[in-house]
Formats: sequence, C-alpha cells, structure tokens
Amino acid sequence: MFTGALAASYYGTPRTTIDIDIVVKVAPENIHTHLIVPLTKAGLQINKQKINDTLQSGFRIITLEDKKTLFTLDIILSEKKLEKKAGEILGLPTFFQTPEELILSKLRMIKVTVPPERVLKDKDDIRAILKNIKVNVKAIEKRARRESTLNIFKELTRERENS
Repeated sequence: MFTGALAASYYGTPRTTIDIDIVVKVAPENIHTHLIVPLTKAGLQINKQKINDTLQSGFRIITLEDKKTLFTLDIILSEKKLEKKAGEILGLPTFFQTPEELILSKLRMIKVTVPPERVLKDKDDIRAILKNIKVNVKAIEKRARRESTLNIFKELTRERENS
C-alpha cells in the first residue's frame, strides 16, 4: 500500500517527490522470495548485504534505487495487518494507508525530526488532509495521546479552526 507523499497527495494537496513510500506486510523469512526477487526483476538495484544489515539493526525501512532514474523506493516492512483504503492512481486500482494512519505516522516523524524546517512538508500534508477529507479525529487523538504526539496534532487542528 502507498504511504508518504504519494498518499498525502491523494488525500490532500498534490506535491512532487523523488521517492515512493510503500508499506508491505511480509514475514522476515519470506523477504527474499516475496520482495527481493520480484523487485530485482522490476529493475531496482538490490544490495542484499545492505538489506540484511538494515534488518539486523531492527530498522524496518529498506531504500532501493531505480537503475534508470533518480527515483528511490522506500519499503516499510510490517508484520501486522495493514489498515488500508482502496483508491486509484492514473485509473489503476491500488491501496493507500488510511488517512488516520498517515496523519499518525507524519506526527511521529514531526516528533523525531530535529531541524524545524524539515517538518514543514509533514505539517502541510496533515493540514491538507484535514482540510480535504473527513477523518476520525477522536481515533487520531486517542493514538496521538499514547504516542506523545497529541500536542502537535492539537496545534495543527487549532490552526485549522482559526483560519
């Protein structure tokens, strides 16, 4: 399922990016057959050692480069059931991270990003999603409270109410 800027563009305001972020549910023992082999066939540069090092570190994001362009693919590995919403890209059916989960992931990124100027796009994405699509605010607030991002969310929703 798509996440990141592509999903934010789908729900909010379109913007460009040089990477595509996807979340995949795959068991660690199936990464090679269900992920590495098909992506190699698709023309992505696969560095198996780098992937193994990433997985050994406990980090769950693998970045792959396209052999022909400057674009990258960030694959976020998940072992839990994915909450997704059906949608389309260029008329093709696909799935996106739910707007609530996307907002929560962007809140987590804002929380851990040190330079304030680097959080502007994530904040803008959240504002655009809240403006353009109905979301379950109570569910977001409940999770944001547990994840210590509620103050950030409240700040963004207050801005929206005051404008």
